[in-house]
Order: sequence, then C-alpha cells, then structure tokens
Amino acid sequence: MKIGMITGEYPPMPGGIGDFTRVLATRLQRQGHDLHLLSRVGSQSDDFPLSHVAGWGLRGMADIHAWTRRIQPDVVNLQFQTGAYDMSPLVHFLPQILNAPLVSTFHDLRFPYLFPKAGRLRDWIVMRLAQTSAGVITTNQEDDLCLRDLPRRRVIPIGSGIVSKPVAPCSRQRIRERLGADEDNFLLGHFGFINAMKGIDYLLESMADLRGRSCDLRLVFIGGHSHNVEAGKNGDYQRQLDARVEQLGLRDALHWTGYLSDDEVAAWLSAVDLVTLPFTDGASYRRSSLMAAIDLGCAILTTQPAVDVPAFKHGCNIWLTPPKSSDALASAISLLMANRGQLDQLRSGASQLRKQFDWDMIARETANFYQLVIDSRA
Repeated sequence: MKIGMITGEYPPMPGGIGDFTRVLATRLQRQGHDLHLLSRVGSQSDDFPLSHVAGWGLRGMADIHAWTRRIQPDVVNLQFQTGAYDMSPLVHFLPQILNAPLVSTFHDLRFPYLFPKAGRLRDWIVMRLAQTSAGVITTNQEDDLCLRDLPRRRVIPIGSGIVSKPVAPCSRQRIRERLGADEDNFLLGHFGFINAMKGIDYLLESMADLRGRSCDLRLVFIGGHSHNVEAGKNGDYQRQLDARVEQLGLRDALHWTGYLSDDEVAAWLSAVDLVTLPFTDGASYRRSSLMAAIDLGCAILTTQPAVDVPAFKHGCNIWLTPPKSSDALASAISLLMANRGQLDQLRSGASQLRKQFDWDMIARETANFYQLVIDSRA
C-alpha cells in the first residue's frame, strides 16, 4: 500500500505528534508499506521521502494538492491536532483538496481558536473535517464518543513516542547521584511539555505541603519546557509557574533536565520513584507522556479519566486521584512514599499494561483500517 502522511510537526522538531508519526511510519514501512511524508519546513528524515510546506495557508494547500498528484498514494493519513497547523482553517478542507481518500487521525478533538467570537464556527469546522474524511481514527475514548455517529471510525491508541535501548541498571544510580539523591530520598518525575492542562501548579502545592511536613521530596522535570508551536501562548503560564515556585520556596527542590534524547528520557524516567502526571482533564490515551511512562514500566500517579478507561486499574497498574486537587495529590504521594511495595505493584502492572500499546499492533490496526477505507470507496 502506498501511504501519504501529513503531519504538522516532525523530528527533529520536538512534539508528541511528530514522534508518533515517526514511529508509526517506521512500523508501517517494516510491514511492507510504501511511506511518503509531508510536514513543515524544518523537519528532516533519512528514512522516508519527506516533502515540505512553508505554511498551511493557500500556498500550502496548493503544495499538498501537487504532492498527492505526484506520489499518487492509495490513501493519505492526516495527523490532526489543534494548533499543529498554525490554526489554519484551510486544513479542515483537505478532503476536498486531495485526489486520494483522506483518513484523519484525531489526536485531540478540542476545537481551535480561529478569531474572536468565532463561537459555533469552531465546532463546525472540526466536525466538518471528521464528517468529510473517508475515515476517522481517534486515539482515545473521549474523542470517539464525540464522533460516535460517523460510520467509518476506529479507536487506535498511541504508543510511546520514546524509542530507546533497554536502560542499564547502573544508570538509575548514576542519575540519582548527579542529583545528590540516595535510595532514602524520594524523587518525583514529570515528563512532557509544560502548560496549564498538565496540572503542575497543583503538584507544586502538594510538594510544598509535604515538604512542610519534613518529607524529603524532590521533583524532576524531564524534557523541554514548551512545544515549539505553542511556546508563545504558554509563556505567561510558565512565568506564573516560576513565580509560584519562588513563593512556595521550592526552587532547590526542582530540577529541569532540558530537551533530551530518547535514551536519556528513558534513563531519567527509570531513575525517579514515581512519575506524576496530574492532568487537569484526567488521564487519557491521548497523553503521549503517559504512554511513555507505561511503556517503561514506571510507577505512575495521575488523575482520574474523564470517561471510563477499562485498561486503567487503580492500585494495580496506575494510581488515580481526583483532578485539580493538591490535597488529593499530597495524600497519594504520602501514601506511596510510605509503601514501597505498592510502588513495585504499580511498576509490575504498568509493564503488563504496555502490551496493549505495542507499536506493531498499532501499525497493523492502522493499515487494516486504511484498507477498509480504500475498499469501501472502490
């Protein structure tokens, strides 16, 4: 099958959608498919033919149309996430622009900002993309519920965007020594870009509470501060967060690694005692940072999903707390600090859970759905 794939970001640009596209394309290629990618200027690939567009306006749409005419794919897969295409409304009209069936993968169905007082137009334009696509893939249960009336759709979760070699046992000790932490110190870890949806302010409040009770607790922020596409709008939040750190007296309790390679991310995640991901909207398959922590078999503390996610079992493979509650976070962290056996159970459960997010399975499911769409149009 000849597959065209469009993505608003791609390595070496940092971002979960780009990492997802890279790994999915690699696994599809290994399964015998012919991949052709298109992304914005600045992306690079030695593994696939990669074409570029300077932007997602009228010129970009013309370039995409010419690209599909040139490569003649059997199917085109749009990796869609609000904001990844510079809020361009034209991306939502790709089903009419392309001369190939379009499958839209919705990583995030939240509606984009278009202009002041856009109102219902924001809802309409995203739903229009979903309704006019030849097929729709959702990566999580929340978005699938929103699109339940569409005839050709499938839930296919994301896998971990972190592709690394097995972590050497000595790396945990080496990293902890760099931080001046021994096995008696308790290290929390947060992975992923920083924005208001990540619930970091609640985590900081809980840390201040626990440290005020003489808990030896530190927090490591693993990875870069902000997404290239969203760095501007997150700047105010980052400044507010920095001010809050100072107010709470936590500067010496925090460590920022900066942007890391996949192997380095895996080593740091394996070195912390508990990965804390207190999403304000709840745990979800759409969270690439959560998928990475599961894949590495980490002990994970996160927030209760907004909809039922049967795979997440509290106390067995993940620890769940109510969202937007620093008190609930503090109670959970305190409990887990005192119960290392429970942490071992969470690690064991996460290692079992990762089988559900195997990349080869994800690639096969995706290719099968492409074929279903192609056959339905024939």
